[in-house]
Amino acid sequence: MKLASSLVPHQWRLLTSPQDCLQAFIFSTANTTKSRTFWSPTLRQCRNLQTAVSPIVSSSYLPTSYITQKQIEIPTSPEKQAPPVQEGLGAFQKLPMVMPSIDLYCSALRKSKRVQPTKGIANIAKRERNRGAKQLDAFMKELALPLKGYMESFPRKRLLHPYERSLIELTLGEGKYEEVLGKVDVLRKKVLSVGKEHASLCAKALSKKEAEERLSEGVEKLELVFQQQGRAVDDLLSIAKVLRAMPVVDLEMPTLCLVGAPNVGKSSLVRILSTGKPEICNYPFTTRGILMGHIVLNYQRFQVTDTPGLLRRCDEDRNNLEKLTLAVLTHLPTAVLYVHDLTGECGTSPSDQFRIYKEMKERFKDYLWIDAVSKCDLLGGSPVIYAKEDRSSDDAEIIKYRETGPDESIHVSVKTEQGLSELKSKVKEVLSNEMEKIKSGEKVDQSGEKVDQSVGS
Repeated sequence: MKLASSLVPHQWRLLTSPQDCLQAFIFSTANTTKSRTFWSPTLRQCRNLQTAVSPIVSSSYLPTSYITQKQIEIPTSPEKQAPPVQEGLGAFQKLPMVMPSIDLYCSALRKSKRVQPTKGIANIAKRERNRGAKQLDAFMKELALPLKGYMESFPRKRLLHPYERSLIELTLGEGKYEEVLGKVDVLRKKVLSVGKEHASLCAKALSKKEAEERLSEGVEKLELVFQQQGRAVDDLLSIAKVLRAMPVVDLEMPTLCLVGAPNVGKSSLVRILSTGKPEICNYPFTTRGILMGHIVLNYQRFQVTDTPGLLRRCDEDRNNLEKLTLAVLTHLPTAVLYVHDLTGECGTSPSDQFRIYKEMKERFKDYLWIDAVSKCDLLGGSPVIYAKEDRSSDDAEIIKYRETGPDESIHVSVKTEQGLSELKSKVKEVLSNEMEKIKSGEKVDQSGEKVDQSVGS
């Protein structure tokens, strides 16, 4: 900084910083009366200067007190930005509580009416337009902020675990989740637009009556917006309830998944083996979703999953219930308890069950596997033959399957309790092996022996 004694009069006007003005004043008062006379108007200007420190943000000057740390972050190039982090299992249990649209609207309106005008405004018209503008602004924010919170709290589907992503698609329908979130965001933006517009109009009112009319118009307009588009909030509420009710799966805990054709007795075995209490009825697709139970063996906890039945058809023709079963098998570390019904009661012929079984066994051949033939108390007579089946094309494997089921299968009966002890022991053995497989990350065969993955590599 140049010394005050070396400044010419027009240079004093360049001293705009309070600190510079103060130092120049000290120099000037220490020298001549002429300098003190010249300094008088400049000193008055200096006293009127604001003392806030203002950093440059996006080519504009804003007081530091109005800028949060987040707002002044240095932008990074796209290639240096960290990639989005994929959510782990359990994202559905973290979903926020969504308020019904009517409750959200009434709560926002009630809070906005409590807003009072700024104190000290004597003019009635000015006070009324101040009150109206502040109430509309508060009403707008009370509506928009919860909507913004929902948008930030509901996870992006592409970041979910593949299993939970499949649950969203198969339970809600393809694209429904993103569609509802998009509508909520559209509602939020509309609320902000309408609220700002009418708050501005209210602030420009020329009389008390006009200010009151502007306030009334703004409230009615926001109410109309919520009547027309508020259904999106209620749809989001329904989605949150459905997703929150999904069973919680622990990837570090071994899982036993019961698989088979519809109505073969999977749900009855889940009741016997675990804490799960599925519905048991004599019609196909009793299980209309994924049901999770738990087994406690030797003070160790395991998961048991009951899944909807599979029919004999290609994946493109499967319904969403069947696809839920395939999603569990595809995305979760699980052992399989495949249930067969050779009595003819389930509605799926033994030949069709055999073909479904062979397809699943080939697709998930690396999984630990248990075969159980249910309702064995009804198998005393001859094997069931369906009229529609062409026995002339049967090979020896299908004929044997009709009589005894797969090799090494366990024959069980929930009614007589036949084979249940043997099944429980086998389940314990397989789940213990599955636990070892999860902990070590190595493949384990049916006997519990580790498979050397380095062979042939």
